[in-house]
This record gives sequence, C-alpha cells and structure tokens, in this order.
Amino acid sequence: MTYLAKPKLHHPTLARNRVGYTRRDYEGRVSTLCAGCGHDSISAAIIQACWELDVEPHRVAKLSGIGCSSKTPDYFLGASHGFNTVHGRMPSVLTGANLANRDLLYLGVSGDGDSASIGLGQFAHVMRRGVNMVYIVENNGVYGLTKGQFSATADRGSKSKKGVVNPDAPVDLIGMALQLGATYVARSFSGDKEQLVPLIKGAIAHRGAAFIDVISPCVAFNNHAGSTRSYDYVREHNEAVSRIDFISPRNEITAEVEPGGFVDVEQHDGTVLRLRKLHADYDPTDRVAAMSHVQALQAQGEVVTGLLYVEAEAGDLHEALNTSARPLNALDEAVLCPGEAALARLNASLR
Repeated sequence: MTYLAKPKLHHPTLARNRVGYTRRDYEGRVSTLCAGCGHDSISAAIIQACWELDVEPHRVAKLSGIGCSSKTPDYFLGASHGFNTVHGRMPSVLTGANLANRDLLYLGVSGDGDSASIGLGQFAHVMRRGVNMVYIVENNGVYGLTKGQFSATADRGSKSKKGVVNPDAPVDLIGMALQLGATYVARSFSGDKEQLVPLIKGAIAHRGAAFIDVISPCVAFNNHAGSTRSYDYVREHNEAVSRIDFISPRNEITAEVEPGGFVDVEQHDGTVLRLRKLHADYDPTDRVAAMSHVQALQAQGEVVTGLLYVEAEAGDLHEALNTSARPLNALDEAVLCPGEAALARLNASLR
C-alpha cells in the first residue's frame, strides 16, 4: 500500500554508521513502481552505498528528468536535496547547481529514454565538461510510462511485447561516455547488488564525471498478443466507464557472476540477456582498450559489466573554469562587486 507513509520510528538496535545514521535514514518514500522492478534494486544499492560511505544525507543533491527512473529519487535519501527537471534536461540543471555550490555531492538519475533520446545532447555535453557528479542511467530499453515502446537503447532485432522487431541500431551510452571524456565509466545489472554497490561507492568517491549504465529489467510488459488476459484483449472486449490497469507482481531477477565468467539471465518475457563480468586482471585505465573490449563482446551478443574505465587523477569543471574554492552561492557582495578600480584593471587586462 504505497499511499501509507513509512513509520519514522527506528528500532533502537539498528546499526549506525560513523556519522550516526542508520540505513533506514537513507531511505525515502514507499515505491510506487511495479513489484519486482529493477529500479527499486538500484535505489536499494544507492541507499547501501551512501550508508556504507558515511555520506550525510543533507550533503547530497539528487536530480532527475522524466520517466519511471526519474521517479526513483523519491524512494531514497529522503533527507537530501531533490529536484525533478523536465524530460532530458537534468544534466544542464545539475551543471548549474554544481557551479553554484561545489560542496554538495551531485547524483543524477535518468533513464534510457530520458538520456538517450530527448536528452542525448545534454548527456553528451555533461560528459565532456567533466562535471563532478554520479550519473546513473536505469536502462530497461523501453518507455515504461507510455506502454513499452522501444527506447533508443533497445538492441536491433529485439522484440516488443507485441512481437514487433526493432529495426534500429541502439544508442550505446557506454561508448559515448568513453568517447566524450567521462573519467569513471561502469555498467552493471540491477540484480547483481554485490557488483552494483561497490561501483556506486567508487563513483561517489571519484572526482569528475562518473557514469554508470545499469541494466534494469521492466516487469510490466510481459503480456503477449493473443492472450485473453492481456491488457489489450481486455480493453478491446470491455466497455467500461473508466480505464484501470492492474500490473501483476513479478519476482525480482537476480544473478551472480564470477569474474571473467558470464551468465544467461532469462527475462520475464522469455528473452535471455547474457551478462559477462570483467576479468580480475582487466586494466580499466586504458580508454581505447575499454571501447574495443565493449564493442568486441557486444558483437558477440554479450553485455559487459564492471568498472570499464577510470582516470584516477581526473579533474572537474571547476578546475577547468578556475572557479573560486568558495561556493559561488556563498560569495558576498564585496567579493561579487569589488568596485570600479577592480573593473578598470580587468578591462585593461583585456585590451
């Protein structure tokens, strides 16, 4: 019953981290997503990562766009700052907030429709500018809020719930992030918490543009054409005064993969997703090798997961722009308006 608020009282025996918070202090409201949705597993991983890293919730600014994925910031870090932008525009709002106050930890949550379609240009520029942030795409390959059309990340040849084959080549957000200069690039699976939590922790600790593409299965579109219990069939044969949907619960999909190995994960619609973990001796500091490795295995129908690339000594947008070490939103009038003499010196330096 998602309309019921979570109780604020905590059991006194709950473990606390070094800054005095329990894991429950990092939770948000009750999720309204479908039961078994992979997005909820990502929210749980974010909660776990922030709790283990002793992140103070009020030091986090979480931003999102539009879509199922962009609803999820309401389900974690309820005591943090939050801003839900319009479709595809989260990166520019996050960039502006980051420039104004560099002291916060910026967490951008988006979806494959939000980032790879209408927001593709914004995604590209926030990657190349090196904004200090954690950018997570909850990637399910469909538009979940509008009945499961293919998104731009859907693989060519994949079938929709109606049996339609996708004829278009997918947008590879991992490849774009690598090519555009992101300094922390990873991919994971929502059902592999043991891998996802450390990747999120690494992204939080990283200075620069950190991008994580998380494969997150959609459980809402398993009904098939010809079924008398499908949504389409019932709507065609029912004369109702209102339109009400019931989405039956599904079990969460989980998987464990040894380093260097792979596993075939059957989705709710019967399709199979092959996941391969990186070898323990994989070098994540070679950008070109990372792109080649991802493309080579993608051609074999495999999805590579793990930390694909990291630049240990990366800078960020503030370093590139040489901004004040003091947050811009904290500068007073004396600093912002130093007087005519300072303006004259500035003008003279530009002549």
